[in-house]
Amino acid sequence: MEARAINRYIGSSPRKMRLVIDLIRGKRASEALNILHFSPKHASRVAERVLRSAIANLQNKDESGRLETDHILVKEAFVDPGMTMKRISAAPMGRAFRIRKRSNHVTIVVEALAAKAAKAKPAAAKSVAAKAKPAAEKKKPEAHEAK
Repeated sequence: MEARAINRYIGSSPRKMRLVIDLIRGKRASEALNILHFSPKHASRVAERVLRSAIANLQNKDESGRLETDHILVKEAFVDPGMTMKRISAAPMGRAFRIRKRSNHVTIVVEALAAKAAKAKPAAAKSVAAKAKPAAEKKKPEAHEAK
């Protein structure tokens, strides 16, 4: 089961936000929250808020009750560029320079690990049982019949 959270039109450049988002991709939610909470970058505050929203969305989706953040994985996290506001700055000798104020959109997708582990256990048990049968059949002596 997975859930997502999107925050649009954040007032920082996508390049600065990607530095923060790259730190949490593929990590457990509890570890990602610690990384974002103690990161000195301003973009980490916004990313932490989006991650908390994604975790809350997943917990509301889950019918069995609240999931612990240790059992939640940050599946995807990416940053897309938003709109760019063009402004003019005065320059020497009557000229004007353009200032581009960039924005970005952050998307974080989280998934529950408990569902994956429950589905993987029966498949692993079947594969172990399948490997055990051929090993028992190979123990029969066949090489002494040639004498």
